[in-house]
Amino acid sequence: MTRDKAALTLLHERFGPSRLVHAAELSARAGVDVYLKLECELPTGSFKVRGAFYGLWIRRQAGPVSEVVAASTGNHGAAVAWAGHELGIPARIFLPSGANAVKAERIRSLGAHLTEVGRDIEDARRAAESYVAGKDALLLDDATNGDVPTGAGTIGVELIEQLPSVATVVVPVGDSALIRGVAAAVKAARPNVHVVGVQAKGAPAYQRSWEAGHVITTETADTIADGLATTRPTEPNVAAIRSLVDAMVLVDENEMLDAMRFLLDAERVEAEPAGAAATAAILRSPGRYAGPVVALVTGGNVAPEARRLRDDRASALMP
Repeated sequence: MTRDKAALTLLHERFGPSRLVHAAELSARAGVDVYLKLECELPTGSFKVRGAFYGLWIRRQAGPVSEVVAASTGNHGAAVAWAGHELGIPARIFLPSGANAVKAERIRSLGAHLTEVGRDIEDARRAAESYVAGKDALLLDDATNGDVPTGAGTIGVELIEQLPSVATVVVPVGDSALIRGVAAAVKAARPNVHVVGVQAKGAPAYQRSWEAGHVITTETADTIADGLATTRPTEPNVAAIRSLVDAMVLVDENEMLDAMRFLLDAERVEAEPAGAAATAAILRSPGRYAGPVVALVTGGNVAPEARRLRDDRASALMP
């Protein structure tokens, strides 16, 4: 059994495969069959539980874990809190100040200790690193942990089983663990599948790094899509996406808001901005991608301010 298959077997003991649904109106817009992989329906409302649970489970096999610690903009933190709850391990999560209130409440509801600190994910990461220094605690960082992409990669195993004819997979890109895992799993089974990464125009560090072939950092991540708000890629991650990812595209804030509204109205799917990024890329360039296309809807934890922006824009565009 391959590592991806073993991870999938482990995760399916906790939850089943996420649904893959044909998106009729999106298909009509794109001119090809498009399917939505609804990771927003998993525990905590995002794909992150896959990598967090698998990473923590693997580490626990090597010995006891007294506490698991994570820095996050929200979804990874909730996933680590859920994994800790499932495995009986206390969790401590560091978020940037003013983080998505829906995600913060999920973390608290799972019994994790929550600290909001700094202005962005890098400040939260530094606080988490400082906390674990000299302590017997595990820092489960989804950008650098080697097991997290394997957990995320189970999405690729599932979608190949659900739609063997898939030609294109469109994946939102934050810290890159998701696209690294999905691309590796998909291409191991079907090397000719085209993998497309999507970032926010206001947080393009991985897209720029992918194009340049080396790490390019940005000072800020100016986007409503907190799940895509990364600024500092790592060399190994850039090398991995260069070898696995066929294209990287950028979408702007209005395109993500419009995709959120489209998914809600046309497909009855509520997606947060990062979760709607793949759909935004497809709506932006009809006919660009060979079908069947799978778009990952990676999260559904919509912050109140993002919901207001989505609804206000929809109202403004009405004739």
